[in-house]
Amino acid sequence: MTETIPPEVVHNEAAHRFEVTLPGVDAIAAAYYKMDDNGHRVLTHTEVPQEFGGQGIASKLARAAFDDARAQGLKLVLKCPFMASWYARHPDYGDVVAG
Repeated sequence: MTETIPPEVVHNEAAHRFEVTLPGVDAIAAAYYKMDDNGHRVLTHTEVPQEFGGQGIASKLARAAFDDARAQGLKLVLKCPFMASWYARHPDYGDVVAG
């Protein structure tokens, strides 16, 4: 039986990432960012261990990052290919994407 991934995405501001603790392993799934000179949050990389692929974890990370940007009044710059493709499927987040 496959363990389900906990739905909690944590914003680890000190590490500049949104993360999910994965069950049964000493690993996390994470969406990394940096802040640019314009005060925009630049989403740089999303990483989910291969054995947890296809479970919607990266999408949970994306939704958390976009929702947090909206709540904080921030704009996102999408350098991460996954985040750009997720946004293409969710254009209702256009208000938080820079450019």
